[in-house]
Amino acid sequence: MKIYGFPLSPFVRKVVVAVKEKGLDAEVVPSNPGQPDDEFAAVSPFHKIPAFRDGDFTLADSTAIVTYLEAKYPEPALLPAAAEARGRAIWFEEVADTVLTPAGAPIVLNRFLRPNIFGVEGDEAAAVAAEQALGRPLAYLEGAVGDGWLDGAFTIGDISVASCIRTLGYTGWTLDAGVYPRLAGWYGRVCERDGWKAAVAIEEGIFKGLGI
Repeated sequence: MKIYGFPLSPFVRKVVVAVKEKGLDAEVVPSNPGQPDDEFAAVSPFHKIPAFRDGDFTLADSTAIVTYLEAKYPEPALLPAAAEARGRAIWFEEVADTVLTPAGAPIVLNRFLRPNIFGVEGDEAAAVAAEQALGRPLAYLEGAVGDGWLDGAFTIGDISVASCIRTLGYTGWTLDAGVYPRLAGWYGRVCERDGWKAAVAIEEGIFKGLGI
């Protein structure tokens, strides 16, 4: 089993955490969608990350990959069986993928990627504006989180939202526990999970190897 992508991506991290939560092993292959090698291009026809290989089977979308993993390796479940709970898990995944990640992207671009990867100055005004834009989805999540997880059991929704928050952390941004106490407590619980810790160890190893 192989996962292709760069570990800064919350979408790549989502898949790595899902694999580790299920007790599976996978090789994470650092891959640049802007400069795809032949192996990566063969798995990801549109050069999107993450891409995934399990034997002869390949996919290149985080939601599709997790759906496949859930069907082939159903325990422990990351998608609840009950209709309402499953719908909510996918909802929180979508909030992470289509609301939280795009809102925070200018922070990552201008405070991490441009200065550390591209070697150019970031646009701080754009980063500050993005911080303000994060307020709405974070306020929603603060009101949605339960005493344990976002909606009862730990699901792909928790993994997806936490993956966004970790990526933002590379920029120096932190989740303000004074403003979002329930969300900060929830994130702390996610970070204590064995699957999360295993994924973070892989991520840190890749960054160290790349000298970042």
